[in-house]
Amino acid sequence: MQDARVGSLLRAIRIKRGWRQADVARAASVSSSLISEVEAGRIGSTSLRTLRAIAAALGATIDLEPRWRGGDADRLLNEAHTRLHESVARFLDRRNEWAHAPEVAFAIGSERGVIDIVAFHATTGSLLVIELETELTDLAYLLATTSRRVRLGPQIAAERGWRATSVSAWVVVAESRVNRRLAARFGSVLRSALPADGHAMRTWIRRPVGRVAGLSFWSSAGVGGASERFAPRRRVRVRGSAAAPGSRPSGSE
Repeated sequence: MQDARVGSLLRAIRIKRGWRQADVARAASVSSSLISEVEAGRIGSTSLRTLRAIAAALGATIDLEPRWRGGDADRLLNEAHTRLHESVARFLDRRNEWAHAPEVAFAIGSERGVIDIVAFHATTGSLLVIELETELTDLAYLLATTSRRVRLGPQIAAERGWRATSVSAWVVVAESRVNRRLAARFGSVLRSALPADGHAMRTWIRRPVGRVAGLSFWSSAGVGGASERFAPRRRVRVRGSAAAPGSRPSGSE
């Protein structure tokens, strides 16, 4: 987040709306002097909650964009997803009757996106849209996105020269207690949209007849990699000399 740019943009929006600093202060429940400081780019001591309140009063939003070692931040976030992607791809590689493609981009009318894996069974004309999730977060968005991609499936397949007679969906979720807990919490919704479990999905992949929609949890144990981890770590076990200053060797965070 660039302080000077944030202040300049909020000021420009205020002027565009014909508001005074006092008007913004009143709408955000802060002082006029604070608005003046923020517009000047002096926001270092202002809480993120207050900044967002000021932005919301003007109809804007403020998002954080953390940076770390150039492009290493993106690689760190994508590492777990890449491992999960590779594991599922290896699973499909062992089934020669399935062709599959990674990171399939589509642009059909106003609808655009990228599908993690698209697989095609030529003998039966079965297309399988695979979404990979290392962390379950916005389930409503996940279900809506999956439904939309199934609907667009025949056109997406045609662009690759595949003639799909049926389109199925498989949401593959990294095995973790957090993901299991969230899935259980919204179990009825998930079962309604994605009723097949991992066993049913593997059975269908061996003999794809008709359409299927399923969600399954993917663990290293299921693919022969005992040390592989697909869900991001949420806790760090601190041991011996690796402990951070002031922490206890046996603790965790």
